[in-house]
Amino acid sequence: MKPNIQSLRARIRPFAAVSLFAWLALLIAGPAAGQPRPVAPRGELSVEEKATIGLFEKARDSVVFIATKEQVRNFWTRNVFSVPRGNGSGFLWDEAGHVVTNFHVIKGASEATVRLADGSDHPAALVGVSPAHDLAVLRIDAGRRPGALLPLGSSQDLRVGQGVFAIGNPFGLDWTLTRGIISALDRSLEGETGLSIEHLIQTDAAINPGNSGGPLLDTAGRLIGINTAIFSPSGGSAGIGFAVPVDTVNRVVPQIIRNGKYSRPSMGIELDEAINQRLTAMLELKGVAILRVRPGTPAAAAGLQGASRSRKGIVAGDVITAIDGRSVDSVGKFAARLDEYKAGDRIRLTYVRQGKPAEVSLTLQRGE
Repeated sequence: MKPNIQSLRARIRPFAAVSLFAWLALLIAGPAAGQPRPVAPRGELSVEEKATIGLFEKARDSVVFIATKEQVRNFWTRNVFSVPRGNGSGFLWDEAGHVVTNFHVIKGASEATVRLADGSDHPAALVGVSPAHDLAVLRIDAGRRPGALLPLGSSQDLRVGQGVFAIGNPFGLDWTLTRGIISALDRSLEGETGLSIEHLIQTDAAINPGNSGGPLLDTAGRLIGINTAIFSPSGGSAGIGFAVPVDTVNRVVPQIIRNGKYSRPSMGIELDEAINQRLTAMLELKGVAILRVRPGTPAAAAGLQGASRSRKGIVAGDVITAIDGRSVDSVGKFAARLDEYKAGDRIRLTYVRQGKPAEVSLTLQRGE
């Protein structure tokens, strides 16, 4: 079929008219039309913005990206190979190349690689862990980096409402800065061991998967905690994040570096959270029921008594209600209280025996 010339001309005519109009508009507007618009001057950054930028640029070099792998065996070929497992954050602890992160970041991994802020990758060796605190220490051989170490703060004097900053690698997006405030202090959270992690810092600074192990800083750029967990029904940041306080980190990490593990001071008693809940509910008490006292320990020397069995079941022994006047109502709380002491310290225990309150003093020994 031959094209209809008249129809084509009718269609082209409107476009020609539009093009003529655009050409006339350009001619009237002059040579500036179609050029980039001039940039308006911004002016000086605010004092607060400059402080935040300086804080990030100074702290960035200490933060690391951690990628982990695990070994798997092919069911058919029986070959063993490594596959990516996950990633997280951490930070340089000292000039010897120790890197601090969360235990759950490296749990189950067979190897880990640490990427520094300069983009270099370094294989990491595991030094030790403390699952009870969700802490782990790795070591890399990256030479001395004294300028990259974060100044240490204190978590003992933190106040609800003060500003904080979190640096990490959420969802693999490396070296991300978020800010917020301290929302609450002395929070508890169930850890990898089933026991609760105590004295956690709660913050509304955006923390997402991948932030774990990264530093929480105060407005002076000092380390005050390690981001460890979020409360999130959706899996993303809901404005409720938790960090292990730096006072705990500064107590646990040096011992891991020295001994490869952390041992709490001990008095020589055995406890169990599930049994404790049943016994204390039965006795209508809030405390920690001693299940067994090990011979030759401070608890044995102090005359403490554990539970016993009868035909009717377990008969409660002594129930500890306070350490140095501070109450304990769970095994996790008891462990956290002991965590604040060291071997050789003398403590005062308040306990209940057969419904009657009593007190005893004893000296803590080194834990196993």
